[in-house]
Amino acid sequence: MSTNWNEGQLITLGQGETATCNGNLNNGQLYCLFFYNAAGNDADTNVSIVWSNSQPPVQVPVPGTTGNKGKAALCFVDGSETNTVSANVLQGSPGAKIQAFIGSVKMPINTQGIENRQLPLDGDRHSFNKFTRYYAVPESHWYAAQIQSNINQFISVQFAEHQAEVKIVNSVVDPNVVIKYAGSSQGLVQVEKSDSQSIAWNMQGNGQQLVWINADSVQDSQGASITVQSLSNVYAEQR
Repeated sequence: MSTNWNEGQLITLGQGETATCNGNLNNGQLYCLFFYNAAGNDADTNVSIVWSNSQPPVQVPVPGTTGNKGKAALCFVDGSETNTVSANVLQGSPGAKIQAFIGSVKMPINTQGIENRQLPLDGDRHSFNKFTRYYAVPESHWYAAQIQSNINQFISVQFAEHQAEVKIVNSVVDPNVVIKYAGSSQGLVQVEKSDSQSIAWNMQGNGQQLVWINADSVQDSQGASITVQSLSNVYAEQR
């Protein structure tokens, strides 16, 4: 069975099934395919990512879990290298059940099943649940941002138009295990790990949209939060 994935929507793939985003990736935009293992057993499932006729597919191992509580496996794809990508669960994966969606500043276009909402840039903590996609358009000045998770490891992805930053707090897993790259997309992705309960960084708005997407499990998202605060008043007071 083949699924039309042109809107990057949340889908479920089983044994021998394929989803294809055909011609809907934009030049100059970076995308990430998010995969969750929903089979309810501890068996890992390999998803084959086909993105080029001249380059081999990327194999993405999606960690097995029980109770649909595993973290995401990620595969980045550069829309400047291809406008089409497909995800395939092979026939030799009995009982496979993979939940997947495509994330970027554009996708998913169809957000059914995704908690898609604007992030207030107010300095308050906002919960970061599984299948959450926050978006905002920071103005052209500095902001202070922080992601915090008091107990568990927590992984999230911040997207700009043609780059991404993977933020990992309470890091216990080698990122190379759960993050894969098609083509030269790795050069567009920055991975930042913290052994502590939070990651803080500064960012400068430029009037373009930013997107933050949860890439972790239900239990690892409990107590996780994101905070973004404008620093324009601080600089104004120092003048």
